[in-house]
Amino acid sequence: MSEVMNVAAIFGEDVFNDTVMQERLPKKVYKDLKKMIEEGKELDLATADVIAHEMKEWAIEKGATHYTHWFQPLTGVTAEKHDSFISAPMPNGKVLMSFSGKELIKGEPDASSFPSGGLRATFEARGYTAWDCTSPAFVRHDAAGATLCIPTAFCSYTGEALDQKTPLLRSMQAINEQSLRLLRLFGNTTAKKVTPSVGPEQEYFLVDAEKFMQRKDLIYTGRTLFGAMPPKGQELDDHYFGTIRQRIAGFMKEVNEELWKVGVTAKTQHNEVAPAQHELAPIYAECNVAVDHNHLVMQTLKRVACKHGMKCLLHEKPFAGVNGSGKHNNWSITTDDGKNLLDPGKTPHENVQFLLVLTCILKAVDEHAALLRESAADPGNDHRLGANEAPPAIISIFLGEQLEDVIEQLIDTGEATHSLKGGVLETGVSTLPDVAKDATDRNRTSPFAFTGNKFEFRMVGSRDSIASPNVVLNTIVAEAFAEACDVLENAEDFDKAVHDLIKKYATEHHRIVFNGDGYADAWVEEAERRGLPNIKSMVESISALTTDKTIKLFERFHVFTEAELRSRAEIKYENYAKVINIEAKTMIDMASKQIIPAIMKYTKTLADTVIAVKEAGADASVQAEALAEVSGLLKEAKEALKALEDITEKACAMEEGKEQAEFYKFDVFPAMEALRAPVDKLEMIVDKEAWPMPSYGDLMFEV
Repeated sequence: MSEVMNVAAIFGEDVFNDTVMQERLPKKVYKDLKKMIEEGKELDLATADVIAHEMKEWAIEKGATHYTHWFQPLTGVTAEKHDSFISAPMPNGKVLMSFSGKELIKGEPDASSFPSGGLRATFEARGYTAWDCTSPAFVRHDAAGATLCIPTAFCSYTGEALDQKTPLLRSMQAINEQSLRLLRLFGNTTAKKVTPSVGPEQEYFLVDAEKFMQRKDLIYTGRTLFGAMPPKGQELDDHYFGTIRQRIAGFMKEVNEELWKVGVTAKTQHNEVAPAQHELAPIYAECNVAVDHNHLVMQTLKRVACKHGMKCLLHEKPFAGVNGSGKHNNWSITTDDGKNLLDPGKTPHENVQFLLVLTCILKAVDEHAALLRESAADPGNDHRLGANEAPPAIISIFLGEQLEDVIEQLIDTGEATHSLKGGVLETGVSTLPDVAKDATDRNRTSPFAFTGNKFEFRMVGSRDSIASPNVVLNTIVAEAFAEACDVLENAEDFDKAVHDLIKKYATEHHRIVFNGDGYADAWVEEAERRGLPNIKSMVESISALTTDKTIKLFERFHVFTEAELRSRAEIKYENYAKVINIEAKTMIDMASKQIIPAIMKYTKTLADTVIAVKEAGADASVQAEALAEVSGLLKEAKEALKALEDITEKACAMEEGKEQAEFYKFDVFPAMEALRAPVDKLEMIVDKEAWPMPSYGDLMFEV
């Protein structure tokens, strides 16, 4: 009989959380730390020394020998440098295990090899990591043993943010300050803090590790650069929410246990639409903690998959022809006394505070749609967004029937007098209980959908940090709140002023609301008529980072400086070019060394067969026809390979930056597609035994 897992007993057992701190820290130190967290004040070194000592002792009890400042540079993944707890040897040859407050608060990793976008010269190496005490430290157990991981921010010697967390924390400060201004106007004098809460759903693929290692494209790029569709894909919708196979179930069980131990509230797991695709979703957490937890989720998925003889693919589009993977970023705003500012209540038309918050968000998203689109831009996401499987590349907001009706009342008459009710779901089966029905349906084609008490930003790529979209969401909503408060704080008649402002925002920004089918061609035409941007690729989106409007926005709320924004734009152009360059070179390598040689051998086999059949006096027309078809596609592939080699060489010689990135997008990438086309046709007609790598069917159905 298998061991019964007590989730409550193991949850958070490897986290230096509030319960552990209360138990281990002196009362005054605990109170000082809590005050610092709540009020955002600095921690003195003496207090830090006490915390560091207790954190070290707790970690050693968990088996830890090393600690690391765990941070999120602009590489898209986390980074860490491990230091052991041992100090200088004593005269007797023994060593002490020590960890100081200074070591807890600050680290000094070499910053020269991380992307900086020109903020730092290569020879300027110093960078600092700073403890984010609002995200709990934890002990991670893996092949290296046990390591104390301390979530940190990462900045340059001159103070610029070189990471994802620093601007995220800045944006959280901005929305906190502006939300409190708004709440005070509505008479709330008790709330001391307002925090964005996030619940990111994570989609991923699992493939057999042995088959993965036979595909250079998966190894080098995370996606298949060649591959013909198998006879069966996702047409029958039988994988979605289907029974989880035993091998996958064992993997999911261990993933959950690992995540629960480090305090990640892994809640939901299921099969996704595409074969071999799955999803994991947590319960909500404060924004910066949710970002940290999502990185832990991605790392854990990859690590545990290896233990089970599989590989976890987090690329947005690992297989052509089936659904890709995204990350739905569920975002809301909550006070420290548990009030959700996005909860409409039972009668949203009477909830004036909610209506102001809602129309402020309409304004924020409408005015900064291009920036929000850029926050989800990624080379892999270019394959997904707008591809009739994910949200379109056009930003719009789904409100649902109930809120759309309220907004239309405000626009038409200036006053909302009623809200649509949900009613009861009628199944037509007498033995089934009555089910209360929501007042609105959901819309999976919307990139930014209201789903009851939160907004679901569905554009984010499956590999990406959720920090960037949340930085943008927090800041643009903070701006909208600030502008509303500027008006209302100076109003002689508050009730009239707030009523007029809600109507004004609803009227001016109603164009961003769309409840229909985001996949339909008609919506593309309608969006153009409304003047909504349709930004189809990462390369085309990056310029949104450096517009005067964006610079003014982020500088006003001290989230980014102009230099930091321009550096991020430069990093993104370089990243796109490098990703496509790696993909192009991988295609060249695979075609030159594996695919074309294999097909040439196969044509020889066909030619020998034609000769043998003819010599036997039989009709060899079928064999000859097959030989001609394969030879023709081989010639087409060889010509496409040469064209890709030439254009990639030209791209490599260009200076890094926007122009090079655009060349990779509009010239190199089409050349890659031109090579793939004949190769995928060849895969369908060449003997499987002669094909040099596992097929889509092998990868998606044999795991």
